[in-house]
Amino acid sequence: MKAQIEQKLHAAIAQLQADGLLDAAINVTPALSVTKDPSHGDFATNIALQIAKPMGVAPRVAAERLLAALTERSGIRDIQIAGPGFLNFFVEPFGTSQIGAGKKVQVEFVSANPTGPLHVGHGRGAAYGAVVADLLAAVGFEVHREYYVNDAGRQMHILTTSIWLRYLEACGATLTFPANGYKSEGYIFEIAQGLKAAQGDAFAVPTALVFADLPPDEPDGGDKDVYIDAVIERAKSLLGAGRYKTVFDAGLTAILADIKDDLHEFGVDYERWYSEQSLEDRGLINRAIERLQAAGFVYEQNGALWFKSTEFGDDKDRVVRRDNGQSTYFASDIAYHMEKFERGFDRVIDIWGADHHGYVPRVKAALTALGFDAGKLDVSLVQFAILYRGGERVQMSTRSGSFVTLRELREEVGNEAARFFYVMRAAAQHLDFDLDLAKSQSNDNPLYYIQYAHARVCSVFRQMPLKGFVHDAENGRSAYARLTELHEQALFKRLSQFSDTVQRAALGLEPHQLVHYLKDLAQGLSARVSQLLQCTRIFVGR
Repeated sequence: MKAQIEQKLHAAIAQLQADGLLDAAINVTPALSVTKDPSHGDFATNIALQIAKPMGVAPRVAAERLLAALTERSGIRDIQIAGPGFLNFFVEPFGTSQIGAGKKVQVEFVSANPTGPLHVGHGRGAAYGAVVADLLAAVGFEVHREYYVNDAGRQMHILTTSIWLRYLEACGATLTFPANGYKSEGYIFEIAQGLKAAQGDAFAVPTALVFADLPPDEPDGGDKDVYIDAVIERAKSLLGAGRYKTVFDAGLTAILADIKDDLHEFGVDYERWYSEQSLEDRGLINRAIERLQAAGFVYEQNGALWFKSTEFGDDKDRVVRRDNGQSTYFASDIAYHMEKFERGFDRVIDIWGADHHGYVPRVKAALTALGFDAGKLDVSLVQFAILYRGGERVQMSTRSGSFVTLRELREEVGNEAARFFYVMRAAAQHLDFDLDLAKSQSNDNPLYYIQYAHARVCSVFRQMPLKGFVHDAENGRSAYARLTELHEQALFKRLSQFSDTVQRAALGLEPHQLVHYLKDLAQGLSARVSQLLQCTRIFVGR
């Protein structure tokens, strides 16, 4: 930070010269000293006293003009004029700044369908979103973390029907499970068993009524999507609205509770869990469509309403309300983003899976059509995480129930290793998650290497009192000038870059920058600590 402030002072002096307040021929080199009294700040300079005479003003006046020219103050909490014209600098807590002060940013991430436990693919979005949010908070933004609960879409009805069919099996029925249902032998069965315990046989009907006159399923030459939709409608008809909602709520409540618990244990918490269904209940979807209609961006064709997304560069227009009167998922997304901007966020960040890349221009087009600044929406696309164990890729399928859950991953490698490995590459890059490497205690594991460097530093502090040494931070700061070796200067330079690294990582939504920084720092620290430990042994005769 010392070098950075000196650079800012250089820029301020250049500005004074450009403004004609200081002769351009005057050559001064700003120098900071570490203050001995914390009440005087972290660093101080007498540069104002040096330029006062050439400026033809009193030192305090020179200090005031220099202070006014110091417009770039990232990483600086306060600057005070003291005595005859000294400038005292109070820096932000290490690694933090206030560049985002006064600005509200919303980060929406994970937002997985509540149709099953989170798997390792969701984990990457969770880790990335959580670290991005923490980085933004570290540089002063007021961060609002949000999870969009997709509790109104078709997948929830497939889940509900799957639970009911497993419930019928728990009641003694024998049936052929739909090819497109959720087949998991774990959580679906548990929810169905809970429903059986709560309702007895009250929701049971003969399977002949369930499957009578339905179109063929995929194994019989039919379309699995058409078939599962027919089973869903049959379930709604046989159960009635009240009982169907009971099954629906049983699945949603159980799975959402598991997701919340899983993420909390992973160190991921939210300010709000936002229900998609609430958009319909509060009339926000209708209001969004009506606004687009009033602006001339919606037309009717074959009984459906279409958004003119081609006017914004899309390859075709998009349906927002089907001919049966039901709004589309895209209409819900439009309404959700409309409501986000109406809440007054200065910046909105969506973190989606890479398979949603085609969705980005549509959402931005809708925001523009609604009169919002689509430039305030940033969408980070997170590539898939591919899990490897023993050099072999682990195959996963949520629908078939064959997948590794985030909880299982965390239990195997630990929260720290999971989060670190998830963010060690840029979000746009594919990630091969090597379970064996994440668990290994060797220098090949970058997290272990960083943790080992930290442990060695802690070892130095732990051994000091045992060897008769005392750690005095103030005396240490006053002795910085004695550290003149090249490796010491290189280490100090790297340490001084921490705040800037945090800021770049935050503003660029690139937490992997911090990972690379820590790896480089650990390498420099390990070399220096090895020397310190050797010196300690020499001093004590070991």
